[in-house]
Amino acid sequence: MKEQVRQQGEYESIHRDLNIGFGTWEFDPTEIENPFTENEGSVHIWQGDEDILVPVTLQRYIAQQLPWIKYHELTGAGHMFPYAEGNSDAIPKALLLGQS
Repeated sequence: MKEQVRQQGEYESIHRDLNIGFGTWEFDPTEIENPFTENEGSVHIWQGDEDILVPVTLQRYIAQQLPWIKYHELTGAGHMFPYAEGNSDAIPKALLLGQS
């Protein structure tokens, strides 16, 4: 997976991650308006509790502030959990079957 993670070059990949993680954003994520005005949909976020790039506490907080987000926390998973065996199929399957 290293080739995929660093496809833009190691410096560029790390630089972009740092800008997103520690830079100033133009908006507050907790103030995003619900795009589903009739409550006909939701946004799903999957988060590994051992993610060292995106703090799990941040995702928990945002999900608590925005009730239209369905938050899924994966115990023992890190940032690249979708590439772990079986996970790339589990996410769409959960969405299609309406599993939480």
